[in-house]
Amino acid sequence: MSRPPHVTTGRYAPPVARRAFAAVSADGARLHVEVHGDEGAPAVVLAHGWTCSTAFWAAQIRELAKDHRVIAYDQRGHGRSPAAREHSTTALADDLVAVLEAALAPGERAVVAGHSMGGMTIMAAAARPEFAEHVAAALLCSTGSARLVAEARVVPLRPGRVRTRITGAVLSSRAPLGPVTPVAKKVLKYVTMGAGSAPDEVEACARIVHACPTAVRRAWSRVLAGLDLDADVARLGVPTAVIGGKDDRLTPVVHARGLAAALPHCVGLTEITGAGHMTPVEAPETVTDAVRELAALYLPAPNPTEKEKTP
Repeated sequence: MSRPPHVTTGRYAPPVARRAFAAVSADGARLHVEVHGDEGAPAVVLAHGWTCSTAFWAAQIRELAKDHRVIAYDQRGHGRSPAAREHSTTALADDLVAVLEAALAPGERAVVAGHSMGGMTIMAAAARPEFAEHVAAALLCSTGSARLVAEARVVPLRPGRVRTRITGAVLSSRAPLGPVTPVAKKVLKYVTMGAGSAPDEVEACARIVHACPTAVRRAWSRVLAGLDLDADVARLGVPTAVIGGKDDRLTPVVHARGLAAALPHCVGLTEITGAGHMTPVEAPETVTDAVRELAALYLPAPNPTEKEKTP
């Protein structure tokens, strides 16, 4: 019997959702959406990254659901969201808009947090009217807007064409990741995490990443290789905080610094010493506290008489 696509015990085991439903995107793609916490609580929406799933946010969901309504969804082709034909930043924006429209009442606003490709999703959707209606503030974790392959330090060579070419080939490899073995965990830790990452953190990330279908991983790798969202960053006008790991090889901290400088309303840049790319897992308290602070600052107190929206 194959292992489940996430750990089932410990702090990174995903909590059971209070309810779940499918949101339908513009092209008909169906997205698995989970809701945790009380319906009347301030809303937080979580968008995970490339090769991950809602399980990636387990630590944040468990803590934030104590006093927030946490809405987490699987990107198309990831987790429990079926694969779709379209792979583009437009599709990512369509999907986020679909989740916001399905999970929030008209005019209701939330804090939206995105890790890696989830952060790129937020940037891609920034100019949408639905985004303006529903997003009060944003958090960008371990992400970038352009030059992802050129800046990546996965391959230990000097920056240049050779490193870029090899990095692109590695990230878009046709080879399946295979089972989670001790060697596989060492590789994943080197590529995506800081050297001091604990075994339970590595195990949690490996189980999630290895569960992503090879075809989905390759399809999105091509989108990320050609990413150019610099113009969209300038349209992200809501208060936005940025988090980056100083030991991130996939999206080095230069991306976080660039975003902080380019955002119209950056409300803070946090650089985490010793953390790699998987900041919500490697530094769960830092990420959770950042979301909680944004919610406290930019979301109104819940109105108990307001009608709840239940898809």
